[in-house]
Amino acid sequence: MLKRTLSFSNPFHLSTKLEQLVIFNKETEDEVTRPIEDIAYLVLDHPQITFTNALMQVLAEKNVAVIICDNKHHPTSMLMNLDVHHIQAQRFGVQLAASEPLKKQLWQQTVKAKIRNQAKVLELAGQKGLALYNLSNKVNSGDTANCEAQAARIYFKQLFGPTFQRFREGPPPNPSLNYSYSIIRAAVARALAGSGLLVTLGIHHHNKYNNFALADDIMEPFRPFTDWLVYRQLQSIPDYHNLTKERKADYLQLLQSDCLYKEGTSPLMVAIEYVTANLAKCFEGTSKKLEYPELPEL
Repeated sequence: MLKRTLSFSNPFHLSTKLEQLVIFNKETEDEVTRPIEDIAYLVLDHPQITFTNALMQVLAEKNVAVIICDNKHHPTSMLMNLDVHHIQAQRFGVQLAASEPLKKQLWQQTVKAKIRNQAKVLELAGQKGLALYNLSNKVNSGDTANCEAQAARIYFKQLFGPTFQRFREGPPPNPSLNYSYSIIRAAVARALAGSGLLVTLGIHHHNKYNNFALADDIMEPFRPFTDWLVYRQLQSIPDYHNLTKERKADYLQLLQSDCLYKEGTSPLMVAIEYVTANLAKCFEGTSKKLEYPELPEL
C-alpha cells in the first residue's frame, strides 16, 4: 500500500488514540483523525504545532518519519525509529564489515546512476544529454576522477542557465532545490532504517558531524527527480521566487509520482524502499548490483 505524506502549516495539536492520528485545529477547534498505519511522513511546518510524547512513540513504532521545519519553512530535523528491522543487529554487522572495494563499487554505481538521471533531465528539458551519458561511462571504482563534480558543472548551468551557481544560501531556484532535496533525504533515511541499515555510516560521505551520511550517499541518483520538478515550475510559475505552501506540497507529492525501476513502473517512494533493500543485500553478499530508478518519459 502506498502511504501518505501529511503536512501541517497551521496551529494544530497532534495526539493519538487507538493508533489513530488525532488532529485538533487550535483556531477552529475542529478535530479529525487519520490512521497512522497509512502515513509515511509527517511534516510539521508551524511554530505553534504541539504534539504528545505518546504520539511520537506510536509514530516511531510504525516507522513514520517526522520532519520538523524551521522559521524559514525549511526542513531542519527528523525523528525516526532506531529499532525498526527484525534483524537489524545482523544488518549493522555486515554493513560495518563491508570492505573498501565493495563500498567503492557501490559508490561507482551510485554516481553513474545519478549522472545518467541528470542526462535524462536535460533531454526532458529539450537539451542534449550526450556529454553526461559519455561521462557516466567513465566513472570508475570510487569515482576517483570525480566525474560527479564534472557532471554537476555541466548539468546545472545547462539546466538553469550559465549564471546559475548551486549553493545552499544561493538565490532561486536554490531554496526550492534545498527544500525538495530535504524531502528526498528524509525519504531515503526512513527507507534505510526500514531496511535495517545504519544511516550514520556512509559508503562515500564521511563527516563526524553528519548523522545521515548513508542517506546522503543513496539519495544522489534521486536528486534529478526534484531538479526536473523545480525546472518545470521555473518555466510555468510567474512568482517562482516565492517558495509557497502550494509549491512545497508539490515536492511532497513527488514521492507518489511514477518512476522507472528495473522493467516496470513504480511510485518513487516504493522505489526508494526497493533500493535500500537491495543495498542491504549488497552488504550481505547476496546481490552484486545496486540498481536505481530512472526518470520516466514525458
